[in-house]
Amino acid sequence: MSDITIRRATADDSRRLTRLVRGSRAYRGDYAAMVEGYQVGGPYIEHHPVFVAVGESEKGGGKMLGFYALLVDEAELDLAFVADGAQGLGIGRLLMEHMTGQAKDAGLGSVRVVAHPPAEEFYLRTGAVRTGTVPPSGRIHWERPELRYDVA
Repeated sequence: MSDITIRRATADDSRRLTRLVRGSRAYRGDYAAMVEGYQVGGPYIEHHPVFVAVGESEKGGGKMLGFYALLVDEAELDLAFVADGAQGLGIGRLLMEHMTGQAKDAGLGSVRVVAHPPAEEFYLRTGAVRTGTVPPSGRIHWERPELRYDVA
């Protein structure tokens, strides 16, 4: 993984991040409604700490392997995605280590995660602890695991 760089996202990354979210095979079937029409917009990227893992193998800034968005004011991980073709390579773990470092630097003691149910095991493996369940609401018709990373 020495050819992986984590950098702050810019508004110019909006399209690629949106494609990564909408194309995720974790959001097919019953979960498709969560990402239908979803957009990771430029203003969102400029307002929140959004970081991308980039591989050096593609022209024009590297291949986008994954990203996360941390809502510092809410102490919450809002988005975390790894490209389907990059899963199982340690990219997600690298992103979560980076995220907890950023949270600690921001003075947070912990970071809340309301997870996509199939992603719960990933978060547990990377150091989060289960704290509860969030009931269905809006377009989401299933319970979601609530977890926490302690970073202090």
